[in-house]
Amino acid sequence: MDIESDEENVIEEDFYSFLNVSKEASREEINNAYRRLSRMYHPDKHVDPELKSKAEVLFNKTKKAYEVLSDPHRRAIYDSLGMKGLETEGWEIVQRTKTPAEIRAEYEQLAEERAERRKQQRTNPNGNITVAINATDLFNPYDDELFDDEFEPDLLQRFPNIEVSSMQFSQSVDFPLTQKDTCTLSGQLQTQNGTGGGGVNLSWRHIYSHKSWAEVELAAGSGPSVSFKGFRTLTKRFFWNGGAVLQFTPEGIRPGVMSTLAMQIDKHSVGYLTYQGGIRSIVSTSIVRDTEFNHYNLSIQVGLPHSYISLNYTRKMLSQELKLKLSVKAGTFGGVVEYGAEKKVSKHSNLSFAVTVGVPSGVKLKIRLTRANQVYNFPIHLCEEVMPSPIFYATVVPLIVYVVVKKGFVEPFLKEQKAKKVEKQKQNNFNKLLEKRKEAQAAQDLMTATYTRIKEAEENKKGLVIIKAIYGKISTDPNETGDHEISNEVIDVTIPIQCIVKDSKLTMHEHTKSQLPGFFDPAIGEDKMLHIIYNYREQPYEVTIKDNESLRLPKNSHRVNVT
Repeated sequence: MDIESDEENVIEEDFYSFLNVSKEASREEINNAYRRLSRMYHPDKHVDPELKSKAEVLFNKTKKAYEVLSDPHRRAIYDSLGMKGLETEGWEIVQRTKTPAEIRAEYEQLAEERAERRKQQRTNPNGNITVAINATDLFNPYDDELFDDEFEPDLLQRFPNIEVSSMQFSQSVDFPLTQKDTCTLSGQLQTQNGTGGGGVNLSWRHIYSHKSWAEVELAAGSGPSVSFKGFRTLTKRFFWNGGAVLQFTPEGIRPGVMSTLAMQIDKHSVGYLTYQGGIRSIVSTSIVRDTEFNHYNLSIQVGLPHSYISLNYTRKMLSQELKLKLSVKAGTFGGVVEYGAEKKVSKHSNLSFAVTVGVPSGVKLKIRLTRANQVYNFPIHLCEEVMPSPIFYATVVPLIVYVVVKKGFVEPFLKEQKAKKVEKQKQNNFNKLLEKRKEAQAAQDLMTATYTRIKEAEENKKGLVIIKAIYGKISTDPNETGDHEISNEVIDVTIPIQCIVKDSKLTMHEHTKSQLPGFFDPAIGEDKMLHIIYNYREQPYEVTIKDNESLRLPKNSHRVNVT
């Protein structure tokens, strides 16, 4: 888990939450919310000098929220860009002669200029490291009968021989020249069984529009080469990419071509037809279907030296940030079945394991770690034959190792990182948090008269009465009751919740509750919840919701069964 920038850690105002209206609220709903808060916070409603001073602050905030959301121009900017859009230097957002679209276009022009300056400072490094390990001696050891009967191998010779059979390294960096021109420098090194080689590539890509780009690439390694690539959107459903390469060798110039035509079949499916010509001629077609929970890929290839058909399936477990994968491939080379899983282990890191069982390749275990733009691959060849024992160990051992590493190293590390993030957020917002706490207390002081009036009215008609409401870092232990201890991470919000009640009903929208009048964030950076105990028609009810969850009271599912 990575730490966000200081700018991202700063608390921002949420006018919709403050007024307790939805983002789709009409002008009338915004006016009603403004009038409701104005009745509590207007300075003329209070005689006491201290309360009048507090009311001025909250009334000004109410007025500011109303002015932004009731103005279509400013609201359009606020909805798209937040407070940073309203405060951007270099333009005037209150010009009434411009439409919201024109104002946003003007802002985006300034944002594009800033993005170009930032882009010129980035190199976007990408790397790939592959270390292939030959561990076949674990399951296919040399037979002891191969040794002379009079010769007894020493202890070291009894251990299986595990060796690195090959290594590959590649790295690339981008050199943005303009918003539409980028140069990329990349290099590769590889070694296998004591021999190796490498190469270096330099490419330049120009983006003509969102529909097309062109690229030229120079390469040096196993003979210099030059290639030309391009992409073009043909229609709404068709797009094409392809290219040509000229490789210069002692035997002469070797040309090659590649062309792919793709068609959008439906919202989730794309079909591809690819041709490669040159030293090897290949024709392949594939259909890819990608939905929220499933990914399918059916491919057929005909060519030299091999032809095959393959089917890949991925099941996405979004709630657990987990992907389960299964692949079947058969052709002139033999057959392969591969199964595995990929798990997101941190904000920018994914870890995957896969077991490959095939003929004649045998059994392999593939481990892949992706960290930001760096990829680390560790293919381990366990057995040259298909045997139960290597399949079993290749499946079970990674699971055990993953659990041990996760519990022993990853979770403590992430916990420490989260604690650092929370502490950094608290430091960045320390003064603002004190201000919010003071503002929330002032709001509750000003709500006292309204709270008493609404509560008495609801009690008299046996309506919706808030008995207790707390907000913050609340335990979800089912054995706990509503009698939570009020600590530094939990605040009492009974008064502001009762003040939202109107005609024995309460509605809260999908916004953080920390921005509501009378609230503040008591556990910044932590997951927060709202717990409410209330009576309706003199019957007890209880509910706990997440911070950004919507809520409507009363509701039959909240009713507490009293024995």
